[in-house]
Amino acid sequence: MIGTALTDLAHGFEVALQPTNFLACFAGVLLGNIVGVLPGMGVMAAISILLPLTFAMPPVAAILMLSGIFYGAQYGGAICSILLNLPCHPPHAVTCLDGYPLTQQGKGGTALGITMLGGFCGASFGIVMMIFFAPLLVRAALKFGPADVCSLMLLGLLAGSTLARGSALKGIAMTTLGLLLGIFGTDVTSGYERFTFGLPELADGIEIVALALGLFGIAEFLKSVNKVEPLRGAAGVRLRDMRPSGEDLKRSALPILRGTLIGSLCSLIPGTGPTIASFVAYAAEKKISRTPERFGRGAIEGVAAPETATHSSVQGDFIPTMSLGIPGDAVMALLLAALTIQGITPGPLLISQHPDIFWGLIASFWVGNILLMGLNVPLIGVWVKLLTIPYRYLYPSALFFVCIGVYSTSSSLFQVGETLVIGIFGYLLLILGFHPAPILLGFVLGPRFEENFRRAMLLSQGDLTVFVERPISAAFLAVCAILILGQLFLRWRRRGALVPDGPVVMEG
Repeated sequence: MIGTALTDLAHGFEVALQPTNFLACFAGVLLGNIVGVLPGMGVMAAISILLPLTFAMPPVAAILMLSGIFYGAQYGGAICSILLNLPCHPPHAVTCLDGYPLTQQGKGGTALGITMLGGFCGASFGIVMMIFFAPLLVRAALKFGPADVCSLMLLGLLAGSTLARGSALKGIAMTTLGLLLGIFGTDVTSGYERFTFGLPELADGIEIVALALGLFGIAEFLKSVNKVEPLRGAAGVRLRDMRPSGEDLKRSALPILRGTLIGSLCSLIPGTGPTIASFVAYAAEKKISRTPERFGRGAIEGVAAPETATHSSVQGDFIPTMSLGIPGDAVMALLLAALTIQGITPGPLLISQHPDIFWGLIASFWVGNILLMGLNVPLIGVWVKLLTIPYRYLYPSALFFVCIGVYSTSSSLFQVGETLVIGIFGYLLLILGFHPAPILLGFVLGPRFEENFRRAMLLSQGDLTVFVERPISAAFLAVCAILILGQLFLRWRRRGALVPDGPVVMEG
């Protein structure tokens, strides 16, 4: 098996190093790096805005570029957290706790150096996991029947909605909304139109491009429209400052190893994502430290562990997405949609039917991470200067490209209007505290859940017990039940902690 994997990987490098694919990978990691540095311009918004540009690209180059944006942003995200105490993206929030105190002590360059070293180690381990774990998962997935796939989709939906940041109830509500939006259009089984309201433009359902650009492009623009001043006060870091000392390397070695393992484990659980991985790694590192009082005051371990876990988790997130068709988070759901737009169905057959995409993507991870190391070391000063771009130039430009991108998909002004309406709705959701990411998860997984549920019902002649009679399906349903009970338990504990131990005595 190892020999076959290495042969396939060599083929992947041939694909990834072709000039077109290499340029796409370079453009992706460069854009991702810039997006990671700029506060307010999230990965989701960046990928959504650039998604229409990939329609005219070959499938391999398109996926390499979009993936490069995702993992490239993780390198850039740490810069703001460490130098400015500004977590541009959720996974790097915990890095601020020790990264910024290190900058105040004049060791910001060391923190960035350790971040890049840990990030490369974590990403490399995640890539190795993908090489060996993904084919094993595929072999197991080929034995799945419709009932098993349906239960797996249910697990992905539940994990994505309950483990996402914020309220679990709001996450479930947003996932349900995504499921409802997914049933718009013509029913592929009966041919009946559902929720089209007499509009022929809705006969094919809501376009994934309009939904993604509206929720993450337009909504983000409306949310940030009042930001008129660029950030100030970025600290200057010289190249030689980024070389860690022997003591720093010694302190960071084991946290990097533990962060790698925690990030890899978290990536295998759908819905966990790099944010949870980074927080778990930080908490674990502080728990086992002999000097926990150093954390929060500039401990290099507090930077090494969460940043390594983030990169390891980001690369590992591709395993269930590519091999099972189950996105680990909203960004993965968007990449899943990009594959679907290119006419490629992610899942167990992806490796055998499209080896160029699968192995080319894996090889591009290493190419991209090496490029990122080369980009970040000499250009750190440039990235810091990018923080001074005024929002009044940044966001109108992004809005212009959103409109052009949507119109170019089908030369239809209806879709432009659809995107604007979805964007305003997404902005209202953000104001009300509902994160729209689970909507995309429900929208992408919903049709596959419905299709497999109906096939399972047809094969079992309407007998619902088929979902618990099949061992694989029963196992997934058991995990679903554990997830729900775990959320109820945590909610009960939080509520219990707020209730005073004894009766309140009224004085007077």
